[in-house]
Amino acid sequence: MKRKLAGLYAITPDEPSTEILVSKVGQALRGGASVVQYRNKAAGPELRLEQGRALAALCREADACFIVNDDLALALELDADGAHLGAEDGDLARARKQLGQGKLLGASCYDRIELAEAAAQAGVDYLAFGSVFSSVTKPAAVRAPLSLFAEARRIFSLPLVAIGGITLQNAPQVFAAGADAVAVISALFDAGDIAASAAGFTRLHQQQRMQQ
Repeated sequence: MKRKLAGLYAITPDEPSTEILVSKVGQALRGGASVVQYRNKAAGPELRLEQGRALAALCREADACFIVNDDLALALELDADGAHLGAEDGDLARARKQLGQGKLLGASCYDRIELAEAAAQAGVDYLAFGSVFSSVTKPAAVRAPLSLFAEARRIFSLPLVAIGGITLQNAPQVFAAGADAVAVISALFDAGDIAASAAGFTRLHQQQRMQQ
């Protein structure tokens, strides 16, 4: 059963310890993260499978959505709730067919509406734009202005996810601009209190919904 993405979309850090990663993600879930994307660019296949299995089980227990980044085969092996693909991670229409209609498929659209249009045509379930702000994780990433979300909202009925440099301080701007969810790594997992940080993002989203 597909769920609509909204609120805090937690993206995992490159953590080599599965035990530490599970602890950190568990704290984010306790704070209200509704989606967890497993992303580990530094891990080999065996570690990715081990960590993916642990996080998939954790998310099922918390009734949260579990997404795998950039690896359709791993998403299928883990029976994840979905996969997220960038521009160079494979054909979206083919991925849609392989995942089936019961799973979520997300696409990185960077700062380009034309990529979002192609992704929507291929059958994705949500569109991600960014980097919205300067990002520690991807300092060279293209920047997507906040005005892009208003434009995308006029064109698409799909959920919009913002990524890149999002903090508790600037997240209100992002939600107000039209994003349904904020994808966060550093401001969440580098926080002294991960659960409190997650709760802060969740609260900001709820406040924005009340104002609509």
